[in-house]
Amino acid sequence: MKRPGFLWGAHYASIDKGAHKASTDGIAGRTKDAAVPTGDRYIMMFAAEDCITFAHSAPRALHGTLPEPDKKMLALRINERMNVMMEATRVEGKAMKNFKEGMIAAPCINLGSFNYPTDGEEEMMGWYAQRRMHAMSLMEGCVRTRKMCSVAGWAKHAIVYEFEAQEACKKYFFTREDLNPEQQPWSDKVVKRVMHAPGSSNLAIRLFPPVPQ
Repeated sequence: MKRPGFLWGAHYASIDKGAHKASTDGIAGRTKDAAVPTGDRYIMMFAAEDCITFAHSAPRALHGTLPEPDKKMLALRINERMNVMMEATRVEGKAMKNFKEGMIAAPCINLGSFNYPTDGEEEMMGWYAQRRMHAMSLMEGCVRTRKMCSVAGWAKHAIVYEFEAQEACKKYFFTREDLNPEQQPWSDKVVKRVMHAPGSSNLAIRLFPPVPQ
């Protein structure tokens, strides 16, 4: 965080899949490509002023300059994967008015990272803009939602749903009532073509920085 261009960092622990059920479980696909690392129990996020910041401070290059204790800690990771992404668009939810931590990701996130068939990406873009992002802007407990596009890494797309607490996510997101039920066939069509990364989507709680009490 002391390096030029970085804005914030956050570390999350994923919640066991048995503790929640996503609305897309059993509908969206998940890659079976053995070359894609499967680690997903912890999520580390850094934000920068520009994607090029990560080109000047690439994680693998930085790791080589770390003290030995830090290198040993990083060596404990299993099947880690990495993406560099840019924020394509963002909406704020109803809980934003109570959020005092600026642009850092909220205490609870639901992170989906995925690929999508090229011939359908225009429709997917329309679905996020007209349906999902609009619904999130009206949702209780939601701080913000960020749609991300990849610069480097397996997943070409990501969506980050941010909530003020895990309980809010479970109450409003996983049991949400659709605001426009007549559009459900459109959602089903889009979701069925998604190819998620291993473990995606991830419901996760923030470990660092500590959540203000």
